[in-house]
Amino acid sequence: MADTDARLMAAAYLTARTSSFSDFLTASAPELLPGARSLNPRGDVTRELPHGTTIVTAAFNGGIVMAGDRRATAGNMIAQRDIEKVFRSDDYSCIGISGVAGLGLEFVRLFQVELEHYEKLEGRLLSLEGKANRLAGLVRANLGAAMQGLVVVPIFAGYDTDEGVGRIFSYDATGGRYEEHRFYSIGSGSVFARGSLKKLYADGMNEQDAITACMQALYDAADDDSATGGPDMSRRIFPIVATVTADGYKRLSDAEAGRYAESVVAGRMNEPDGPAASLHEASSPGQ
Repeated sequence: MADTDARLMAAAYLTARTSSFSDFLTASAPELLPGARSLNPRGDVTRELPHGTTIVTAAFNGGIVMAGDRRATAGNMIAQRDIEKVFRSDDYSCIGISGVAGLGLEFVRLFQVELEHYEKLEGRLLSLEGKANRLAGLVRANLGAAMQGLVVVPIFAGYDTDEGVGRIFSYDATGGRYEEHRFYSIGSGSVFARGSLKKLYADGMNEQDAITACMQALYDAADDDSATGGPDMSRRIFPIVATVTADGYKRLSDAEAGRYAESVVAGRMNEPDGPAASLHEASSPGQ
């Protein structure tokens, strides 16, 4: 960096008057924002970029769980078998990404810095609602790249310390932010994962049951969507699973996630389509 550029950047740091890192970056170095670069990829090139796929999340009694498969695809090829798509955003929230993997990882890093920047300047954590709104702004800033096929769609969840509950937020490519209730999923296998959660989810379930339900949902998504990877028992590659409660963010170890995955796979040996939902006994006609 030239001396003149270095002096200009130093001055920008010293005169920043915002607690938003993305606003500071927009004013000082807009070319570093996701989606701000001049991009014009051909459609066939876009399809060959690594893409992340299915993420599921569910609320339980005392927090939320988020889980993501480990497969990244490039066209009809498996680009990576152990990619990570679920990340800690701060002590009381997490983020999952679906779409172009490279841009998605850049989103995560910028969002993490955004929250840390706010905390350092203001001396307190941003509210969960505020975090969700900040992420919406980052997604909206990527609209130009999304219109060229470089789409990244996150899912955000966390523990609301003011209300004492877990909350889930989904987004569209324009930056639209929507609060979801009970459970949600994104990615190419989301329709199958959401169908699985519909039959397995129960209000007030505990943490272990919520993790099992999410693991079952990822298995169902992998069963019907080729871009979603199920538990890889031979390579010992299991979904990333994280929980957020009043005690903060916690990522399950590979051994812990593996135990849930092994239990699900073992159950599928006897019931290939997975556990059936419990139905209330209905009265017979005429009663």
